[in-house]
Amino acid sequence: MKKWQLIGSTTALSSALLLGACGGAAEKSGSGDTKSSDDKKLSGEVKGDGSSTVAPVMEKINEDFSAEQPDVSVSIGVSGTGGGFEKFIAGETDFSNASRDIKDEEKEKLKKEKIDYTEFKVAQDGLTVAVNKDNDFVEELSMDELAKIYSGKAKTWKDVNSKFPDKKIKAFSPDQSHGTYDFFSEEVLDEKDLQSEKNADTNVIVKSVQDNKDSIGFFGYNFYQENKDSLKAVKIKGDKGKAVEPTDESVNDGSYPLSRPLFVYAKNKSLEDNDAFYGFMEYVIDNSADAAKDAGYVPLKDEEYKKDKETLEKFKK
Repeated sequence: MKKWQLIGSTTALSSALLLGACGGAAEKSGSGDTKSSDDKKLSGEVKGDGSSTVAPVMEKINEDFSAEQPDVSVSIGVSGTGGGFEKFIAGETDFSNASRDIKDEEKEKLKKEKIDYTEFKVAQDGLTVAVNKDNDFVEELSMDELAKIYSGKAKTWKDVNSKFPDKKIKAFSPDQSHGTYDFFSEEVLDEKDLQSEKNADTNVIVKSVQDNKDSIGFFGYNFYQENKDSLKAVKIKGDKGKAVEPTDESVNDGSYPLSRPLFVYAKNKSLEDNDAFYGFMEYVIDNSADAAKDAGYVPLKDEEYKKDKETLEKFKK
Protein backbone atom coordinates (compact mmCIF):
# COMPACT_ATOMS: atom_id res chain seq x y z
CA MET A 1 0.00 0.00 0.00
CA LYS A 2 1.27 3.44 -0.89
CA LYS A 3 0.85 6.16 1.71
CA TRP A 4 1.71 9.81 2.05
CA GLN A 5 5.08 10.21 3.70
CA LEU A 6 4.41 13.00 6.17
CA ILE A 7 6.79 13.80 9.00
CA GLY A 8 5.24 12.15 12.02
CA SER A 9 1.91 10.41 12.48
CA THR A 10 -1.11 11.19 10.34
CA THR A 11 -3.50 10.44 13.17
CA ALA A 12 -5.59 13.01 15.00
CA LEU A 13 -2.98 13.09 17.76
CA SER A 14 -0.19 14.51 15.61
CA SER A 15 -0.72 18.18 16.39
CA ALA A 16 2.91 19.18 16.04
CA LEU A 17 3.65 17.82 12.59
CA LEU A 18 6.19 19.77 10.56
CA LEU A 19 5.50 19.77 6.83
CA GLY A 20 8.64 21.00 5.15
CA ALA A 21 11.96 21.70 6.80
CA CYS A 22 13.16 24.94 8.26
CA GLY A 23 16.53 26.52 7.62
CA GLY A 24 16.58 25.53 3.95
CA ALA A 25 16.94 21.82 4.53
CA ALA A 26 13.96 20.90 2.35
CA GLU A 27 14.51 19.86 -1.23
CA LYS A 28 12.46 21.07 -4.15
CA SER A 29 9.63 18.76 -5.07
CA GLY A 30 9.41 17.39 -8.58
CA SER A 31 6.35 19.45 -9.49
CA GLY A 32 8.08 21.49 -12.16
CA ASP A 33 8.43 25.26 -12.08
CA THR A 34 7.03 26.94 -9.01
CA LYS A 35 5.59 30.41 -9.16
CA SER A 36 6.75 33.00 -6.68
CA SER A 37 5.20 36.42 -7.09
CA ASP A 38 7.63 38.20 -4.77
CA ASP A 39 11.39 37.76 -4.42
CA LYS A 40 11.38 39.43 -1.00
CA LYS A 41 13.24 37.40 1.62
CA LEU A 42 11.09 36.72 4.64
CA SER A 43 11.64 35.55 8.20
CA GLY A 44 9.35 34.52 10.99
CA GLU A 45 7.01 31.78 12.12
CA VAL A 46 3.76 30.43 10.67
CA LYS A 47 1.49 27.90 12.38
CA GLY A 48 -1.30 25.81 10.89
CA ASP A 49 -3.28 22.67 11.63
CA GLY A 50 -6.23 20.69 10.36
CA SER A 51 -7.27 18.24 7.67
CA SER A 52 -5.16 15.22 6.78
CA THR A 53 -6.89 15.29 3.38
CA VAL A 54 -5.50 18.76 2.64
CA ALA A 55 -2.10 17.91 4.17
CA PRO A 56 -0.49 16.36 1.03
CA VAL A 57 -1.19 19.57 -0.94
CA MET A 58 0.26 21.77 1.78
CA GLU A 59 3.26 19.48 2.25
CA LYS A 60 4.27 19.83 -1.40
CA ILE A 61 3.80 23.59 -1.32
CA ASN A 62 5.77 23.95 1.89
CA GLU A 63 8.69 21.89 0.60
CA ASP A 64 9.27 24.44 -2.15
CA PHE A 65 8.43 27.45 0.02
CA SER A 66 10.98 26.35 2.63
CA ALA A 67 13.66 26.13 -0.05
CA GLU A 68 12.90 29.67 -1.26
CA GLN A 69 12.32 31.15 2.20
CA PRO A 70 14.69 29.29 4.57
CA ASP A 71 14.22 31.82 7.37
CA VAL A 72 10.50 31.13 7.68
CA SER A 73 9.43 28.25 9.92
CA VAL A 74 6.08 26.78 8.86
CA SER A 75 4.58 24.12 11.13
CA ILE A 76 1.42 22.32 10.04
CA GLY A 77 -0.37 19.95 12.38
CA VAL A 78 -2.63 17.15 11.16
CA SER A 79 -5.26 16.76 13.85
CA GLY A 80 -8.22 16.60 11.46
CA THR A 81 -10.53 19.35 10.26
CA GLY A 82 -12.42 19.55 13.57
CA GLY A 83 -9.24 19.47 15.64
CA GLY A 84 -7.69 22.13 13.44
CA PHE A 85 -10.65 24.46 13.94
CA GLU A 86 -10.39 23.96 17.72
CA LYS A 87 -6.82 25.26 17.62
CA PHE A 88 -7.82 28.07 15.23
CA ILE A 89 -10.60 29.16 17.62
CA ALA A 90 -8.17 29.01 20.56
CA GLY A 91 -5.87 31.43 18.73
CA GLU A 92 -3.06 28.89 18.44
CA THR A 93 -2.74 28.92 14.64
CA ASP A 94 -2.59 31.32 11.71
CA PHE A 95 -4.51 29.03 9.38
CA SER A 96 -6.66 25.92 9.43
CA ASN A 97 -6.86 23.30 6.66
CA ALA A 98 -10.34 21.86 6.11
CA SER A 99 -11.95 19.22 3.92
CA ARG A 100 -15.42 20.69 4.56
CA ASP A 101 -17.04 24.09 5.00
CA ILE A 102 -16.68 25.71 8.38
CA LYS A 103 -19.67 24.88 10.61
CA ASP A 104 -22.06 27.51 12.01
CA GLU A 105 -21.04 26.67 15.57
CA GLU A 106 -17.36 27.14 14.65
CA LYS A 107 -18.21 30.50 13.08
CA GLU A 108 -19.98 31.55 16.29
CA LYS A 109 -17.02 30.53 18.45
CA LEU A 110 -14.63 32.51 16.24
CA LYS A 111 -16.94 35.50 16.45
CA LYS A 112 -16.99 35.21 20.24
CA GLU A 113 -13.18 35.15 20.27
CA LYS A 114 -13.15 38.14 17.87
CA ILE A 115 -11.17 36.20 15.27
CA ASP A 116 -11.90 37.31 11.72
CA TYR A 117 -10.92 34.92 8.95
CA THR A 118 -10.93 34.46 5.18
CA GLU A 119 -11.74 31.28 3.27
CA PHE A 120 -9.49 30.16 0.40
CA LYS A 121 -9.96 27.11 -1.82
CA VAL A 122 -6.86 25.13 -2.84
CA ALA A 123 -8.12 22.06 -4.74
CA GLN A 124 -11.08 19.89 -5.65
CA ASP A 125 -11.50 16.42 -4.16
CA GLY A 126 -13.83 13.54 -4.94
CA LEU A 127 -14.56 11.52 -1.83
CA THR A 128 -14.00 8.02 -3.19
CA VAL A 129 -15.98 4.98 -2.10
CA ALA A 130 -13.97 1.80 -2.65
CA VAL A 131 -14.33 -1.94 -2.21
CA ASN A 132 -11.80 -4.74 -2.25
CA LYS A 133 -10.28 -5.34 -5.69
CA ASP A 134 -11.58 -8.94 -5.65
CA ASN A 135 -15.17 -7.79 -5.17
CA ASP A 136 -16.93 -8.93 -8.35
CA PHE A 137 -20.49 -7.75 -7.65
CA VAL A 138 -20.40 -4.08 -6.63
CA GLU A 139 -19.92 -1.75 -9.59
CA GLU A 140 -22.14 1.13 -8.51
CA LEU A 141 -24.17 2.26 -5.51
CA SER A 142 -26.89 4.85 -5.07
CA MET A 143 -26.84 7.35 -2.23
CA ASP A 144 -29.70 5.41 -0.63
CA GLU A 145 -27.70 2.18 -0.80
CA LEU A 146 -24.71 3.92 0.77
CA ALA A 147 -27.03 5.14 3.51
CA LYS A 148 -28.24 1.58 4.14
CA ILE A 149 -24.64 0.45 4.60
CA TYR A 150 -23.38 3.27 6.80
CA SER A 151 -26.54 3.60 8.91
CA GLY A 152 -26.11 -0.04 9.89
CA LYS A 153 -29.50 -0.93 8.40
CA ALA A 154 -27.86 -3.31 5.94
CA LYS A 155 -25.93 -6.07 7.69
CA THR A 156 -25.16 -8.06 4.54
CA TRP A 157 -24.60 -7.12 0.91
CA LYS A 158 -27.91 -8.84 0.08
CA ASP A 159 -29.62 -6.32 2.37
CA VAL A 160 -28.25 -3.57 0.11
CA ASN A 161 -29.32 -5.16 -3.15
CA SER A 162 -31.12 -8.47 -3.60
CA LYS A 163 -28.77 -9.30 -6.48
CA PHE A 164 -25.74 -9.13 -4.18
CA PRO A 165 -24.51 -12.19 -2.21
CA ASP A 166 -25.53 -12.88 1.37
CA LYS A 167 -22.16 -11.84 2.79
CA LYS A 168 -21.60 -9.76 5.90
CA ILE A 169 -20.50 -6.17 5.18
CA LYS A 170 -17.39 -4.80 6.86
CA ALA A 171 -17.70 -1.00 6.66
CA PHE A 172 -14.74 1.29 7.37
CA SER A 173 -14.60 5.07 7.66
CA PRO A 174 -12.62 7.99 9.08
CA ASP A 175 -13.48 9.00 12.62
CA GLN A 176 -15.28 12.14 13.76
CA SER A 177 -12.09 14.23 13.83
CA HIS A 178 -12.09 14.24 10.02
CA GLY A 179 -13.93 16.65 7.76
CA THR A 180 -14.32 13.65 5.45
CA TYR A 181 -16.53 12.01 8.10
CA ASP A 182 -18.63 15.17 8.43
CA PHE A 183 -18.98 15.58 4.67
CA PHE A 184 -20.12 11.99 4.17
CA SER A 185 -22.49 12.18 7.13
CA GLU A 186 -24.09 15.33 5.76
CA GLU A 187 -24.30 14.23 2.12
CA VAL A 188 -25.36 10.61 2.67
CA LEU A 189 -26.90 10.27 6.14
CA ASP A 190 -28.52 13.67 6.83
CA GLU A 191 -25.87 14.32 9.48
CA LYS A 192 -26.51 11.09 11.41
CA ASP A 193 -23.62 9.14 12.95
CA LEU A 194 -21.93 6.45 10.85
CA GLN A 195 -22.14 2.81 11.92
CA SER A 196 -18.70 1.63 10.86
CA GLU A 197 -15.24 0.74 12.09
CA LYS A 198 -13.68 4.18 12.44
CA ASN A 199 -10.04 5.20 12.38
CA ALA A 200 -8.20 8.52 12.57
CA ASP A 201 -5.50 7.31 10.15
CA THR A 202 -6.68 7.18 6.53
CA ASN A 203 -3.86 4.80 5.63
CA VAL A 204 -5.36 2.26 8.07
CA ILE A 205 -8.76 2.58 6.36
CA VAL A 206 -7.19 1.96 2.95
CA LYS A 207 -5.37 -1.12 4.23
CA SER A 208 -8.52 -2.41 5.91
CA VAL A 209 -10.36 -2.40 2.58
CA GLN A 210 -7.38 -4.02 0.87
CA ASP A 211 -7.30 -6.80 3.48
CA ASN A 212 -11.03 -7.58 3.77
CA LYS A 213 -12.74 -9.10 0.72
CA ASP A 214 -16.30 -8.06 1.66
CA SER A 215 -15.38 -4.59 2.91
CA ILE A 216 -16.17 -1.03 1.87
CA GLY A 217 -14.54 2.26 2.82
CA PHE A 218 -14.17 5.86 1.74
CA PHE A 219 -11.42 8.48 1.69
CA GLY A 220 -9.99 11.33 -0.34
CA TYR A 221 -9.46 10.91 -4.09
CA ASN A 222 -5.68 11.02 -3.72
CA PHE A 223 -5.63 8.00 -1.41
CA TYR A 224 -7.51 6.04 -4.07
CA GLN A 225 -5.18 7.31 -6.82
CA GLU A 226 -2.14 6.15 -4.90
CA ASN A 227 -3.62 2.70 -4.27
CA LYS A 228 -5.88 2.08 -7.27
CA ASP A 229 -4.03 -1.10 -8.25
CA SER A 230 -5.27 -2.73 -5.07
CA LEU A 231 -8.70 -1.06 -4.72
CA LYS A 232 -11.87 -0.85 -6.78
CA ALA A 233 -13.63 2.51 -6.96
CA VAL A 234 -17.42 2.39 -6.85
CA LYS A 235 -19.49 4.51 -9.23
CA ILE A 236 -21.98 6.67 -7.32
CA LYS A 237 -25.51 7.33 -8.52
CA GLY A 238 -26.70 10.82 -7.62
CA ASP A 239 -29.98 12.71 -7.99
CA LYS A 240 -29.84 12.57 -11.79
CA GLY A 241 -29.86 8.77 -11.69
CA LYS A 242 -26.60 8.31 -13.57
CA ALA A 243 -23.78 6.37 -11.92
CA VAL A 244 -20.57 8.41 -12.15
CA GLU A 245 -17.01 7.24 -11.60
CA PRO A 246 -14.56 9.52 -9.73
CA THR A 247 -12.16 10.90 -12.37
CA ASP A 248 -10.28 14.17 -12.77
CA GLU A 249 -12.99 15.39 -15.14
CA SER A 250 -16.03 14.34 -13.07
CA VAL A 251 -14.51 15.73 -9.88
CA ASN A 252 -13.61 19.02 -11.59
CA ASP A 253 -17.00 19.61 -13.16
CA GLY A 254 -18.93 18.41 -10.11
CA SER A 255 -20.79 15.63 -11.93
CA TYR A 256 -19.37 13.11 -9.46
CA PRO A 257 -21.91 13.28 -6.58
CA LEU A 258 -19.31 13.27 -3.80
CA SER A 259 -17.11 16.05 -5.19
CA ARG A 260 -16.02 18.70 -2.71
CA PRO A 261 -13.60 21.64 -2.45
CA LEU A 262 -10.63 21.66 -0.07
CA PHE A 263 -10.05 24.80 1.99
CA VAL A 264 -7.54 26.85 3.91
CA TYR A 265 -9.01 29.29 6.45
CA ALA A 266 -6.63 32.15 7.23
CA LYS A 267 -6.71 34.49 10.21
CA ASN A 268 -7.07 38.06 8.95
CA LYS A 269 -4.95 39.61 11.69
CA SER A 270 -2.07 37.25 10.89
CA LEU A 271 -2.30 38.18 7.19
CA GLU A 272 -2.13 41.85 8.17
CA ASP A 273 0.59 41.67 10.84
CA ASN A 274 2.81 38.74 9.82
CA ASP A 275 4.69 39.27 6.54
CA ALA A 276 5.89 35.65 6.61
CA PHE A 277 2.31 34.38 6.75
CA TYR A 278 1.14 36.71 4.00
CA GLY A 279 4.05 35.53 1.84
CA PHE A 280 3.26 31.90 2.60
CA MET A 281 -0.42 32.29 1.66
CA GLU A 282 0.57 34.08 -1.53
CA TYR A 283 2.81 31.12 -2.34
CA VAL A 284 -0.01 28.69 -1.50
CA ILE A 285 -2.38 30.32 -3.98
CA ASP A 286 0.26 30.63 -6.71
CA ASN A 287 1.25 26.97 -6.43
CA SER A 288 -1.93 25.14 -5.42
CA ALA A 289 -2.77 23.97 -8.94
CA ASP A 290 0.54 22.14 -9.41
CA ALA A 291 0.56 20.86 -5.83
CA ALA A 292 -2.99 19.54 -6.20
CA LYS A 293 -1.97 17.54 -9.28
CA ASP A 294 1.15 16.19 -7.58
CA ALA A 295 -0.83 15.24 -4.47
CA GLY A 296 -3.41 13.30 -6.49
CA TYR A 297 -6.24 15.85 -6.40
CA VAL A 298 -7.84 18.03 -9.06
CA PRO A 299 -6.85 21.70 -9.49
CA LEU A 300 -9.49 24.40 -9.42
CA LYS A 301 -10.24 26.48 -12.48
CA ASP A 302 -7.76 29.32 -13.07
CA GLU A 303 -10.38 31.98 -12.38
CA GLU A 304 -10.95 30.58 -8.89
CA TYR A 305 -7.27 30.94 -7.99
CA LYS A 306 -7.32 34.43 -9.49
CA LYS A 307 -10.27 35.33 -7.29
CA ASP A 308 -8.42 34.02 -4.22
CA LYS A 309 -5.36 36.08 -5.15
CA GLU A 310 -7.46 39.22 -5.45
CA THR A 311 -8.99 38.51 -2.05
CA LEU A 312 -5.56 38.00 -0.48
CA GLU A 313 -4.17 41.24 -1.95
CA LYS A 314 -6.67 43.23 0.11
CA PHE A 315 -4.49 42.39 3.14
CA LYS A 316 -1.22 43.54 1.53
CA LYS A 317 0.49 46.42 3.26
